[in-house]
Amino acid sequence: MATTWILIANASFARLYANHGVKKGLELIKEFSHPESREKSSELVSDRPGHNQGQGNGHGSFVPASEPKQVEAGRFAQELAKELEHGRANNIYDRIILVASSPFIGLLNSRFSNHVRGFITDSIEKDYTKVAQQELPGRLAHCIYL
Repeated sequence: MATTWILIANASFARLYANHGVKKGLELIKEFSHPESREKSSELVSDRPGHNQGQGNGHGSFVPASEPKQVEAGRFAQELAKELEHGRANNIYDRIILVASSPFIGLLNSRFSNHVRGFITDSIEKDYTKVAQQELPGRLAHCIYL
């Protein structure tokens, strides 16, 4: 019996479901929450940007290499990637359907190992995190029979 994992995610919330075959429905395995991704950038940093002395009379402020919200989204993507890697290492699933918001789906893909990427059979760039579990079979019917 083939098991499919379905990861539905955005930058601050995710659900991981399992399907164990045709007409077996969805089983919620785990919910993930990362409230830091919803914070304002100003609340994620400890103080204001520093200043640097420019050439001549000019002054400027230091701009960080990446935005704090992007850093937090990257941390969350790494957490989800570790969960999928753990499942792969323990042979829990046979394939993965990835459903994530744009641009978070790209961030997720950059965190997956080549092994995990090999199990992803379908990738859907939509945010289904607010979709009720009963509605998911209709939305995923083109890639899995639930």
